[in-house]
Amino acid sequence: MRSITTFDLQYAHRFYGFKGEAQYLHGHTGTLTIEVEDSINKGVNMVFPCNEIKKTAWAVLKNFDHALVLREDDPLLPAITGVYEQQGILHGHPQNTLKGEAFKTELAKAYPDARLVVTKETMTVEGMIKIVYDLLKDKLNIAKITFTSGDNAASEEYTDRKEIERCPLCGIALTEEGVCIKCGYKK
Repeated sequence: MRSITTFDLQYAHRFYGFKGEAQYLHGHTGTLTIEVEDSINKGVNMVFPCNEIKKTAWAVLKNFDHALVLREDDPLLPAITGVYEQQGILHGHPQNTLKGEAFKTELAKAYPDARLVVTKETMTVEGMIKIVYDLLKDKLNIAKITFTSGDNAASEEYTDRKEIERCPLCGIALTEEGVCIKCGYKK
C-alpha cells in the first residue's frame, strides 16, 4: 500500500542553451507528488504518516521553493551571485526564513542563504524527479515521484526498497538506536 503526499513549489529557472521560449528566465508553480510504499504498520494502521513524509521531504525541498534554479554552466549564475553580493543577501538576510538544509549531491547543490539551487543538468520536470529521488531515497521507501510544472509533467516509479523499522506507536522511522524521535518509543 502507499501513502501519498504533495508539495507546491514556486521557483524560477531557464533552459540555458535551449532554442525556445524556455531559454528566458521564467517562473513556475510546480506540484511534486511523492508516493511511499511499505506494509501497513499494525500499531498505527498506516504505511507511513503523510505528515512525517512531508516533514522529511520538506527539510530539503524548501530549498526549491521561492528559489532560482540554474545550471552550473549558466552565465547568469555569476551575474546573479554578484548582484546578491552587492545587495548583501548572498549569505543570507533576516527576512530569508524559509531555508532548507544545505545539500550537495552529484546532481545539485543548494545555497539556502541565497535561495539558489545549482544543478548539473537543466532543471526540467524529469531533472527535478532525479534530484528529489537522489535526496530522499535513503530516508523514505519511494515508490513513485511525479512532478508537474506548467504544461509539463513526468513521473518515475522505483522498486528498490529497504527495510525501514518504524515505531509501532506513531509509524515514523526509528533511529539507528531504535528510538522514535517523535514519541520516545524505544525498541
